[in-house]
Amino acid sequence: MLIGLSIRNVVLIEQLDISFGGGLCALTGETGAGKSILLDALGLALGARSDSALVRHGADQAAVAAEFDLSDDHAALALLRDRDLDVGDTLLLRRTVGSDGRSRAFVNDQPVGVALLREIGETLVEIHGQFDNTGLLNPRTHRDLLDGYAGLWHRADQTAAAWRAWRRLEEECAEAEAKASEARAEVDYLRHAVAELEALAPEPGEEDTVAEQRSILMHREKLLEAIEAALGAVGGEDGAERSFGTASRHLQRVADKAGGRIDPILEAIDRAAAETAEAAALLQSLNADIDLDVGELEKLEERLFALRAAARKYGVDIDALPALRDELAGKLLLVEGQEESLGRLAKQAAMARDQYREAAKVLTEARRQATVDLDRAIAAELPPLKLEKARFETSVAALPEAEWGPAGQDRVAFQVATNPGAPLGPLNRIASGGELARFMLALKVVLARSGTVPTLVFDEVDSGISGAVAAAVGERLDRLGRQLQVLVVTHSPQVAARAGRHLRVAKAAAGGHTVTTVQALEEGERREEIARMLSGAEVTDQARAAADTLIAARPA
Repeated sequence: MLIGLSIRNVVLIEQLDISFGGGLCALTGETGAGKSILLDALGLALGARSDSALVRHGADQAAVAAEFDLSDDHAALALLRDRDLDVGDTLLLRRTVGSDGRSRAFVNDQPVGVALLREIGETLVEIHGQFDNTGLLNPRTHRDLLDGYAGLWHRADQTAAAWRAWRRLEEECAEAEAKASEARAEVDYLRHAVAELEALAPEPGEEDTVAEQRSILMHREKLLEAIEAALGAVGGEDGAERSFGTASRHLQRVADKAGGRIDPILEAIDRAAAETAEAAALLQSLNADIDLDVGELEKLEERLFALRAAARKYGVDIDALPALRDELAGKLLLVEGQEESLGRLAKQAAMARDQYREAAKVLTEARRQATVDLDRAIAAELPPLKLEKARFETSVAALPEAEWGPAGQDRVAFQVATNPGAPLGPLNRIASGGELARFMLALKVVLARSGTVPTLVFDEVDSGISGAVAAAVGERLDRLGRQLQVLVVTHSPQVAARAGRHLRVAKAAAGGHTVTTVQALEEGERREEIARMLSGAEVTDQARAAADTLIAARPA
């Protein structure tokens, strides 16, 4: 709630510090005393549009500071935390306006933009009868107010959770679809490349093997000639094998007569014979390998050319072709898997949409049922406020799908008609002046527990009324003040008598110029002020007695 307002050099106010308490506080005073200046100053601190005309004549700067005491979970403190601004024991909003029209805004002595100051201010105070399109006059608030009145927060939370689940899946679908679109653009290429490389079936190290075989076949005749000659030298009639065998037989005949000295020689000859036999076998094998059909050379050349062509096409070495084939095959599987995954995701998103629609449908039905009670409750408040000809209706209209959101699929609007037969329309377009303020009072009395703004200001709520109607206004303001902090600017003694705190606004001459002052009235002073409001300039004993009666009528 608002606990203090400090004003410096605003129009007729030179220096003023006002303390406020809870409940209903009445601000009274003669016409022109400066009550509207107080509201202008408060509006300035809450982020209203500034004007150099607010600066007191002769001063360089006007300044207003409003201090609030709030609960720890209040929306204003959440705004501060979201913007990494300091949160103190109380919240101090301060605004300065220079004579040149420039203004500055501060929250807890930290400079902020006026837009943020206004956003914070809208969570703290509603001023009815002075500012349009705020609080109840703003259709954006009506849906939440209806939900709060009917206690639909649990269903609203379920709808919001279903909305978030649906939107999350929709976003995942969009991301998956974007990736799939990119993949589809290359899927034909992937399929062709994988098929081509699988048909080619390259093997690691195959280039060297094929090149070697090709080289051998290209020199086949010379190689065979050399191999034949080598075989003749190693294994022919005069070859090394026969010579080693002959030498071994000659030595074995005399080995026992040499005292063992021939034995190492025989061993060496045996080893040489074995190596020679192995060489002969290898030559035979090589001869068999080379002695192939000359058509094999053509096949090897075709294979080598095919490998080199594929390597050039895909921009890799021949040895990298097997790895490239595996990589592209993996991408193709991924693309095909994405299509399947996208299908599953789309089904999940469709199911989530259906769940959201069902939750929103239940919420819509609950809202439509709640409007019956709300409209009946507000209709009961209108006749005592001299609005007996007015009609109030809460509209719940379906939103187009593009405007669906976490709060459901409904547009909720409070509509009124002030005259019989007149069409329903928005509050701020149909009602005006004191009539509008009384409408706001009726709504606030019914919706008090639904709102989050802790301080209400009613400006001239008693305009054009008196007697029983004024008493009804005062009774409702008192009732509202037992739940919220209510400030009312009034000319009605019936309203003022209901207040728990009474401030009198007056003009006085000081130092050769006129200033506005505000005085908190004690019981006797309050009696005199209410008597003045009853009787006019001359306060009579009858007026004092009537004031006593009005004050005594206020419930404890």
